[in-house]
Amino acid sequence: MTRSLARIAGLVAVATILSKILGLFREQAIAAAFGVGVVADAYSYAYVIPGFLLILLGGINGPFHSAIVSVVSKYEEREAAVIVETVLTWVTVFLVVLSVGMVVGAEPLIQLVAPGLNQSETGQITQTIAVAQLQILAPLAVLAGWIGIGFGVLTARDQYWLPSISPIFSSVSVLLGLGGAWLWLGNRLWQTEFSLLGGQVLAGSILCGGVAQWLVQLRPQAKMGIYWGRLRWNWRHPGVQSVLNVLLPATFASGMLHINVYVDLQFASYLPQAAAALGYANLLVQAPLGILSNMILVPYLPLFSRLADPEDWPELTQRIRQSLVLVALVMLPLGVLLAVLALPIVRLVYERYAFDGEASQLVGEILAAYGVGMFVYLGRDVLVRVFYALGDGDTPFRLSVLGIGLNAGLNWLLVREMGAPGLALATAGVNLVTFIGLLILLHYKLQGLPWRSWLGVLVQIMLASGLAGAVAWGLWHWGEAVLGTFLGLVVAGSAGLLVFAGAILMCQIPETVLLTDKILSRWPGRR
Repeated sequence: MTRSLARIAGLVAVATILSKILGLFREQAIAAAFGVGVVADAYSYAYVIPGFLLILLGGINGPFHSAIVSVVSKYEEREAAVIVETVLTWVTVFLVVLSVGMVVGAEPLIQLVAPGLNQSETGQITQTIAVAQLQILAPLAVLAGWIGIGFGVLTARDQYWLPSISPIFSSVSVLLGLGGAWLWLGNRLWQTEFSLLGGQVLAGSILCGGVAQWLVQLRPQAKMGIYWGRLRWNWRHPGVQSVLNVLLPATFASGMLHINVYVDLQFASYLPQAAAALGYANLLVQAPLGILSNMILVPYLPLFSRLADPEDWPELTQRIRQSLVLVALVMLPLGVLLAVLALPIVRLVYERYAFDGEASQLVGEILAAYGVGMFVYLGRDVLVRVFYALGDGDTPFRLSVLGIGLNAGLNWLLVREMGAPGLALATAGVNLVTFIGLLILLHYKLQGLPWRSWLGVLVQIMLASGLAGAVAWGLWHWGEAVLGTFLGLVVAGSAGLLVFAGAILMCQIPETVLLTDKILSRWPGRR
């Protein structure tokens, strides 16, 4: 019997939460072992290409996963096996060549990603470690393709648990690798003379995690009649052609999203410790963004598509306003609280062993800058989905291309004045400009949006968020001395949220009722 959608969603949600918890533990272990020193910095540069491939090709909802699911689900198991084995054969050949190229060309690739490392002695040490790490991580390119195809096969056959839980294997591998290195070297692990070894241990642990993610797929796939050693070359098969028709444009479109990361790292390479600090701060922002975006946006995506006909545009306009206001009600207060409480949050999560007070200060400043841009980050995603629902993928793509140039320009301006936090503010600036641009173009596309009334609501939410941030900031400075870091943070954050809730209820915004119902519906015992 086919499982209900609710049960599948619950299964995926539990697996995702477990994966994120283990992912946080992994980052805490890396921070404790290496802080924002040369090993962590080098890893940020070495991982940019393999990590990009792992996310792009091996990630859930990535191009490989989406292409395989969309095609294989239409075929019986025997024919599906032919398609998958053919795709595997061609993909393996291409990715093996790519992996060998990364091993042979590791040094020029690192110089391309991080041209500023040659400017100092510390940078040269970082570059040496990054080259060694990239050579170890290069096989992830092959594994990324295998993992993405495997996840697609399992999902097409209604097996959701393993793909969702899979990232745990990578986190556990890193925890075991660093734990073993700690038992062997102790405090020497973060000393300069052991930095190359530490970097190799970290990269090797990541690679072992990728191998584990692939190995656990083999048995369930074998039960479906799919075998990895069976070579097939019939790329003219209609099913294989269908996979390629989905795969190639999806890969290109997804790849555009990662170019800004590459641009940021190029600028970060001229700033010691910046790359590692950006990674630590970004993790703290992406976790709530991912969870809350699923809660708010997922129900609206099919609604936008059903209202794409011009005669339904009045209701579509209402749904767009509703989704944007919901995003603002969640992201504006959360972003403000992250900004004003950034330092204690970073200290609580990361500050131990090699991750010292100076590292907390740097990561805290970057986290505060990221917090400022949380609303426009998710608001931009809402508007992009509206354009997709209207059958217009060109407009978001063109703005993304323009955003790359804008990102480079803002990086150049802000880094000179602010250092590493300027990179995070530049990202927020690009998202803001893109958000406004999409809103203006949508205004003309839908023949008018009541943007003045929308702006009035957003201003009310911003004022309530600012009040909440001021209260939280004041209580934190009192609570830290009296209650300590953890309890002081809890009191300040809770008080800020309560102040925001009280202020926003006084504004009588209709969407506050909808948001309250969404939250209460997930409370145990309520429907």
